[in-house]
Amino acid sequence: MMNKDIRNRILFTLFAFLVYRLGCAITVPGVNTEGLVASIEDNSLFAMMSLLGGGGLEQFSVFAIGVTPYITASIIIQMLSMDVIPALAELSKSGANGRKKLDQYTRYLAVVFGFVQSISISYSFSNMYDGLFIGGLNTAKLLFVSMIFTAGSMFLVWIGDQISAKGIGNGVSMVIMAGIVGRMPQQFTDAWNTLVNGELAHGGWIFAAYILVYLLIIILVTLINTAELRIPIQYTSSSMSLAKNSKMNYLPLKINSASVIPVIFASSLMMAPLQVCSFFAKGASWYVTMQNWLGLKTWYSIAIYVLMILMFTFFYSKMQINPEQIADNLGKSGAYIPSVRPGKQTETYVDKALSRITVLGATALAVIAVLPHLMPLLWADMPTSMALGGTGMIIVVGVAIETVRQVQGLVTQKAYKKYYDFD
Repeated sequence: MMNKDIRNRILFTLFAFLVYRLGCAITVPGVNTEGLVASIEDNSLFAMMSLLGGGGLEQFSVFAIGVTPYITASIIIQMLSMDVIPALAELSKSGANGRKKLDQYTRYLAVVFGFVQSISISYSFSNMYDGLFIGGLNTAKLLFVSMIFTAGSMFLVWIGDQISAKGIGNGVSMVIMAGIVGRMPQQFTDAWNTLVNGELAHGGWIFAAYILVYLLIIILVTLINTAELRIPIQYTSSSMSLAKNSKMNYLPLKINSASVIPVIFASSLMMAPLQVCSFFAKGASWYVTMQNWLGLKTWYSIAIYVLMILMFTFFYSKMQINPEQIADNLGKSGAYIPSVRPGKQTETYVDKALSRITVLGATALAVIAVLPHLMPLLWADMPTSMALGGTGMIIVVGVAIETVRQVQGLVTQKAYKKYYDFD
């Protein structure tokens, strides 16, 4: 029977999801959203924003911009912490207190990004869709709506923090997953109506291929997130008894230690320039060119997307796994890799092994992420939202796998404590 703590964590997470979905249905005051859904689905930029926002943009709700400002701010802070700004690099190496300070800076930056993004969305939508704002858009209403969007985004970040502390899974990733899952029934219904009930030739076969791609994504993401390289280790005589009682005489390195974070980062980073420039462009030719390069509707924009996924996979894998720390921990525990000297040689060996498997993991993740976006290029009548739905499926499967692992870890931890509780 599931223990009480895990059950309470699951219930708390479900309650947080309920609050999130209710917020996505609350439209900001003074807005008429009639006909907005279809218009968003035909625009790759806004469709991607709606995906990461869980559909809140379609309702112009208080959660319209989702957690994208926080994700963008996290990307920038993490990059600047890689010895770009010495003060931030020092904080990243200062343990828990340093990470807490970096997270504080990230939130400050997220507020700024959220406000700029909110102004951009409100102004762009006002120009693109007549009658969206009842009575027209003036400065006061623009600031009012932007403050609501920004507050809603930071409230979602707070909900994510609460899920991480009191629920299960990574809070921000769980919020994104909840939004995507909430939109899936409507997405599959739209696909059926468009491909099967519509006038599209061979629509039934295309819908079957659509479902097959989804199944392949689920299988491939599961394989990539569970595959690992096992480096055998041995123990010195002083720790031989520990080795005999241990079930794991190997060092596991995940093929894709970055999970789905690179897909989220790459999607957000390709979306951000388009969103900012849409505030100034208003139909300019250079903005159309930028949409072709970043809108994921052309072959070369997809190539850029692949390169960004590869880059972020390597970047995040290096952050997750530190070969120097692994070599130090092996030395302290009296363990070593056969035929490899302890210390610097062990660090170099682990670093090379990590780089090799990350190439495989990054390539596989890029192929999986690009697969849904290729479908609209092969079948021109297929809506953009279906390609974005494939990206959402990658995120959902990856987050679900990580969440199941955490629940299994909590169950094991509780069983261990109960077994060794002699009081």
